[in-house]
Amino acid sequence: MKYLCEDLSHCRILIVDDEPANTQLLERVLAEVGFQHYRSTNDSRRAAAIFEEFGPDLVLLDLSMPYLDGYAVMKQFVDQLAPDMYLPILVLTADISPEAKQRALSLGALDFLTKPFDITEVVLRIRNLLETRNLHKQLHDQNHRLEERVRQRTNDLEEAQAEILERLALASEYRDDDTGAHTRRVGSLSERVALALGLPAEEARVIGLAARFHDIGKIGIPDSILHKPGPLTAGERSLMRTHTTLGANILAGSRFLILRVAETIALTHHHRFDGHGPAPSLAGEDIPIEGRIVAVADAFDAMVHDRPYRKALSLTEAMEELRREAGKQFDPRVVEAFLAPGPGDLLHMANAVNDEAKMTPERV
Repeated sequence: MKYLCEDLSHCRILIVDDEPANTQLLERVLAEVGFQHYRSTNDSRRAAAIFEEFGPDLVLLDLSMPYLDGYAVMKQFVDQLAPDMYLPILVLTADISPEAKQRALSLGALDFLTKPFDITEVVLRIRNLLETRNLHKQLHDQNHRLEERVRQRTNDLEEAQAEILERLALASEYRDDDTGAHTRRVGSLSERVALALGLPAEEARVIGLAARFHDIGKIGIPDSILHKPGPLTAGERSLMRTHTTLGANILAGSRFLILRVAETIALTHHHRFDGHGPAPSLAGEDIPIEGRIVAVADAFDAMVHDRPYRKALSLTEAMEELRREAGKQFDPRVVEAFLAPGPGDLLHMANAVNDEAKMTPERV
């Protein structure tokens, strides 16, 4: 539908009046003052179809007509308009009672012309209403441009925030993995498992992003422990376990959802499902689902990649380990979703996120 006619002569005007003499007079007046695009009908039943096809910028509408009166026609017009559409309706009537005016105004009329017409008044009111329409459209366009700029600025800020978070996750990962690939793989696997569990797509996306910070607390663990080629001593294991609380403390207090979820994951992704950890911890479904998901994704990725203290397990070995630990270290429901066949099957997931994978063909 046409919405702006800065040159008023190009504006579209629709006339609906059951009296042919009235429509002919109005058409002649419009032509004499330079309007080039106008349509008219004497059958109010055809008005809605013409309105939709013609897309007028202004409607001249009689109130008293057979079949459908002007009130019914106005309702049809309003029903076809977009919510932000401004369409002036100039009512033509011999009935100037307050009741008639109030009813017409309530249905969308903006002005009234009393029959018989004063030609000069007809032209002035038409021009005024069309100019008002153009001003309204210009304001609408300006507001739309401002809203678009705000949306763009918001998108820029969100992208900057996402990039900062990405770099923070990489910075923490470089302490333990100089490729930074582990956090990406754990994030991707966690999102896929969340979807397999039936979580909403947006919630799964947030879990996938937040999972990348699961080991951020390792920035507080000495390199001598992180890169130790052999087994850790009891004291070293105790110190290593503090990376969960260190990570949660680093992420604590954020007002951003991703970082709040990341805090939960950092703190809980090493809690055992059976609660039999070396220190008091949550157990079962008291462990947040985010932590239970990342526990499986993190353990799987660690198993199938080389570590300073051991070589990677084969995919089959890693899968068997997950099954053995279901109900013990891991939530069995999460393990089942992780290993489930179909589009989200483990091999598909592993291949999809392991561009930097160290699994050799014979291992897979």
